[in-house]
Amino acid sequence: MGSARLYAAVAVGSFRRYATYRVATAAGVFTNTVFGLILVYTYLALWDERPHLGGYDQSQAVTYVWLGQALFATLAIQGGGFEADLIERIRSGDVAVDLYRPADLQAWWLAVDAGRAVFQLVGRGVIPFVFGAWLFPTALPRDPVLWSAFLVAVGLAMVVSYGIRFLVALTGFWTLDGTGALQALVVTGMFCSGMALPLNAFPQPLGDIVAVLPWAALLQMPADVLMGVVDPWSAFAFQAAWAVVLLAVGRVVQGAATRRVVVQGG
Repeated sequence: MGSARLYAAVAVGSFRRYATYRVATAAGVFTNTVFGLILVYTYLALWDERPHLGGYDQSQAVTYVWLGQALFATLAIQGGGFEADLIERIRSGDVAVDLYRPADLQAWWLAVDAGRAVFQLVGRGVIPFVFGAWLFPTALPRDPVLWSAFLVAVGLAMVVSYGIRFLVALTGFWTLDGTGALQALVVTGMFCSGMALPLNAFPQPLGDIVAVLPWAALLQMPADVLMGVVDPWSAFAFQAAWAVVLLAVGRVVQGAATRRVVVQGG
């Protein structure tokens, strides 16, 4: 119970921290809305030429766009979460303080990222999504069960996203400079998560390959759950499996890294 309260307090503190950046949040809302408009009109033109591309009609494609803008910062699909802070703490040696805390490193940063993600969903994701649904025809369900399933899928996506970025951050124990790893995260996040184009619209066999990678759990699964394209339980199973694998691998890599802590300067 004590550990649960500790991590809950860390998550709440992280939420409050991000809530103080009101101007940055407003700028993020504006940016996501503008990019959403650009993508929507691009998708509409594409779906005019290729009706039912990837099994979506135009309203589903539009819904996918606004879900992507709502979840972009929430899931830190191209970075922007805790990972840069952790890499910097590894480089500077401050991670030694983290390791002396009476808390698990992986669980601590998961709590930090959970607080950030919830704030980004509420503070930055809702407005562009509501704006897009008001301005364009969408394929949003009326069934509250589907909305509940969607929230579960988003929660699992948060854990999968954290697992990917935790592994990226841990590379700092060996490289001492996380720039390359963070740049790779930007590229893989944009391409493999389906932010640029739904994964089910990729040409084969590329589509089948990216559909089984962990990034597919970030945007594609929640979107398909909300629109009723996929069975929620199969989506949950896919997401949960990747969450367990990534957290387990992260635990192993963390153990290897902390047995041989190397920081900048000695």
